[in-house]
Amino acid sequence: MSDAFFTAPPHWRWLVILYFFFGGLAGGSYVIAAMVDLFGDELDRPLARLGYYVAFPSILVGGALLIVDLTRPDRFWHMLVMSQRGWPIFKYWSPMSVGSWGVALFGAFAFLSFVGALGESDRPGLAPLVVLRRGVLGEVITVLGGLFGFFLAGYTGVLLAVTNRPIWSDTPLLGLLFLVSAASISAAALILLGLRRGIPAYSLSWLERIDGWLMLLELLVLIAFVVSLGPVARVWLDAWGALLVVGVVFVGILLPLALRWRPWLPGRLTAPTAALLVLVGGFILRVVIVLSSESA
Repeated sequence: MSDAFFTAPPHWRWLVILYFFFGGLAGGSYVIAAMVDLFGDELDRPLARLGYYVAFPSILVGGALLIVDLTRPDRFWHMLVMSQRGWPIFKYWSPMSVGSWGVALFGAFAFLSFVGALGESDRPGLAPLVVLRRGVLGEVITVLGGLFGFFLAGYTGVLLAVTNRPIWSDTPLLGLLFLVSAASISAAALILLGLRRGIPAYSLSWLERIDGWLMLLELLVLIAFVVSLGPVARVWLDAWGALLVVGVVFVGILLPLALRWRPWLPGRLTAPTAALLVLVGGFILRVVIVLSSESA
């Protein structure tokens, strides 16, 4: 039996679960937008802007959830600044310190890209801000923001992995699982929003194909994840395991894939239905991972 069963749970509940979801959505959306900016063509730029429009509000929500979850929310800045001297504080050996700086720096780049996207959208008075999306400065912001977005998308799983609790600390694949899931739910969110905002069908078509491959990869990683748990996986021989199979595997992966392969089933609702199911499955994944370990 894993010694993690004898440790006290950190009592993480819905605020942390929601942070994991919105943090993954923020990081994944930014990475997709950055990839579109760097390797797409001019027709794809509306999709990139949409990615930045999703990333910045999502990290704002995620950061607020983290702050509210603290015992003393008014002291959240102590994670970044020394209270006595006012100097920045960074503890490279502390996952919490590394994560705090990762979230803060990603938020800064997400803000710059969000503002730049507004400037590119022809809104009155915002045109000068387009400099944040063009030229060398725009590329630097995109690359650095993409790197921090990649970090954030996987960090949520890594944070759990360094916490000595059943499931979380019993496999090296939790960070990878959350990373792939973050990419999948982000693609789904952009598809869902893109359909409403009139993003070109060309851009949404290849994004749907990418999300299909991401769902297949997530399924493979999830299987490897369960296998890597060994005897610890027995904690899922209950309602949590049933929810994992039904809510994540069937609703969040297999059913959306079936809709993509058989688009005539719901007709015009194929793409939004599949995207919505992916988002539901991604949220359920985080619920199962967090709450099943808390109750173990």
